[in-house]
Amino acid sequence: MLSSERLKMLIQWWYKSHGDGSCDYVRVRSSDQQELEWVEGSHLPPQMPLLKHRFTVSFEAAQQRQQNLLAMGFKPGQPLF
Repeated sequence: MLSSERLKMLIQWWYKSHGDGSCDYVRVRSSDQQELEWVEGSHLPPQMPLLKHRFTVSFEAAQQRQQNLLAMGFKPGQPLF
């Protein structure tokens, strides 16, 4: 999860697997100190990933969103593709 330390570059992946081999994913990326890029999508290999939402959030809002991801069954993990 995000720490209160501000990093120069941050990339995190969260995923939730489904029984058919597909998964929903969230990628959180930061290149500055103020906002994070939040990307939500789904993936069913070997198809290309489907982008559902893409927006920026504050560091504090991202921490709250990550708590919501955990409550919805998402797990932090390695990049999916």
